[in-house]
Amino acid sequence: MKLPFTRRTPIPFIHLAILFLSIASLTRLVLTLHAGLDKVPLTMWPGLFLHGLGFDFVVLFWILAPMLMWAAIWPVRWRDTRWQGGLRLVIFFVFAVSFLFVALSEWTFWEEFETRFNFIAVDYLVYTHEVIGNIVESYSVPALLTGVVVLALLLTWLFRHPIRRAPAPAPQASWRVMYAVLAMLLPWSTLHLSNIDQMEFSQNTYANELSGNGLMTFFAAYQRNELDYERFYATMPPAQATRILNELGVEDLHSTGLQNANFRKPATDNTQSTPFKHAPRNVVLISVESLSTSFLGSFGNQTGLTPRLDALAKEGVLFTQLYATGTRTVRGLDALSLATPPIPGQAIVRRPGNEHLATIGEILHRQGFETLFLYGGYGYFDNMNAYFSSNDYRVVDRTDFPKASVGFANVWGVADEFLFDNSLVQLDRIHAAGKPFMAQIMTTSNHRPFTYPEGRIDIPSPGHREGGVKYTDYAIGDFIEKARKKPWFANTLFVIVADHCASAAGRTKLPVPGYHIPMIFYAPALLAAGEDTRLTSQIDIPPTLLDILNVRGDNRFFGESVYKQRAENRRAFISNYQELGYLKDGKLTVLGPKQHVETFQINAKDGSATLTALDSRLRDEAVAYYQTASIAYKDGSLKM
Repeated sequence: MKLPFTRRTPIPFIHLAILFLSIASLTRLVLTLHAGLDKVPLTMWPGLFLHGLGFDFVVLFWILAPMLMWAAIWPVRWRDTRWQGGLRLVIFFVFAVSFLFVALSEWTFWEEFETRFNFIAVDYLVYTHEVIGNIVESYSVPALLTGVVVLALLLTWLFRHPIRRAPAPAPQASWRVMYAVLAMLLPWSTLHLSNIDQMEFSQNTYANELSGNGLMTFFAAYQRNELDYERFYATMPPAQATRILNELGVEDLHSTGLQNANFRKPATDNTQSTPFKHAPRNVVLISVESLSTSFLGSFGNQTGLTPRLDALAKEGVLFTQLYATGTRTVRGLDALSLATPPIPGQAIVRRPGNEHLATIGEILHRQGFETLFLYGGYGYFDNMNAYFSSNDYRVVDRTDFPKASVGFANVWGVADEFLFDNSLVQLDRIHAAGKPFMAQIMTTSNHRPFTYPEGRIDIPSPGHREGGVKYTDYAIGDFIEKARKKPWFANTLFVIVADHCASAAGRTKLPVPGYHIPMIFYAPALLAAGEDTRLTSQIDIPPTLLDILNVRGDNRFFGESVYKQRAENRRAFISNYQELGYLKDGKLTVLGPKQHVETFQINAKDGSATLTALDSRLRDEAVAYYQTASIAYKDGSLKM
């Protein structure tokens, strides 16, 4: 009896297998070469490609399963008909186009994020307008798709003879049963013998990512889009977590109801603990897309990309040790509005049941502030409109801008300068009405396709990342100069902070330098220039602003005002949806799925991480923060 993968193999099984494994391996090789030997040394290549081949077979088994089932049920009278050869060629061509398209998609995704497909790829499928528009504006799509089709046709032509001449699947009942069994057994074996965690074969994250297969990582990310903390992560009794947080200065959210009576703006600023001459009346929080510290001259960059921000940093207070909580805008929005550590899985901004939370917007709104969220794109993206509007922010997005006020736009939104111009109109109206305001402005221009109006900077559009940074710098500088002429300027604090870094890729899952972001407090009439070198988390910004405004309500936050936090309690939170990091005392504690906990020693000079002995104290603090934050969202303790 012959085996099913010999003469009686239902073609194009073998040829599809060869095609898929070849394209997957070549994709891995190209991405590895693109990453470079400094990130993936040659010594890691054998393990990388061996693991990669295994993952490719996992995906191949799923691809072959429906073909095997087809061989099992295909009627006998159709098996040797003349049109079978043409049908096989069509099937081969369709698969060739699909495999090549996935390879091309993986290249563009890696170029942007330096990872295989992950949560971001899953999320982006929901927002096809922005994603497809971004691709169209960033790449020559017709040429690339034409290339895919032409190459698929060439491969089909090269394989045409063996595909057409191959014998049909065996019609005997025993063979049919074997095909059907294989169709079920192969996928079943992959579910029970392999999983995405097997990618972690080394301490080098680049190598681990490259060993994966994009289709496998995509569906794994889809399955793990929501992670229940108590099920997957290290835990402790809630009472112990509460005690630890109380010792660290975090109040028990279950025992501190947030009623209107809690809000009282003191009559004087005599007890002000901040370095401000007096409490500002207004706050403008500029959340800058993808602004890493590495772009700023204030942090050593010599290319001159941020002359205006560097000037503002010299005139204001520059925070030099601030860390973002995540790698996407929604994580930054969580931190800047809700001041909670990043819970695993999806960001709170995009979760159901996120209305009427104890956000800084809701807290200030109850005390008479006009609270706004201004965005240059369409705010339905990432659920921003729904989140902010249900938390007492007035949302102003691209749909609210008069057409005549928009001189340039791309798929992500209006150019930053026009976003700021429209923001000034809103702030003038609020001031004229006699109300204080807290406005959060979310920029978009520092994002692929990096297009912007000509003549603003010395880098022609599209200017890649460097052009995006320099144009955003220009727009912020222009906004501040225009605001300087307004009657509300002298009594306003401008906070310029990144939502996350341009890239968080590195040799480890949570590379600390990939989360290092700048923040500038600019209020020349109220605040002396200087630097703040204290370790600060993005979640500390909302309580710090309440402290500066001299209003109450920060008892609902996990973050603490930088002006009140004890030196021994300074820490930062960084995450990537699955791994949850706790940075403190020069060590990074990482909580991972399956109750996995590790401690890394962080090099103070370059931020590199070295695995070290587990620090039980830091582990308990990390678990207390993340566990309590996750439970607080689930049980409603974060609501007003």
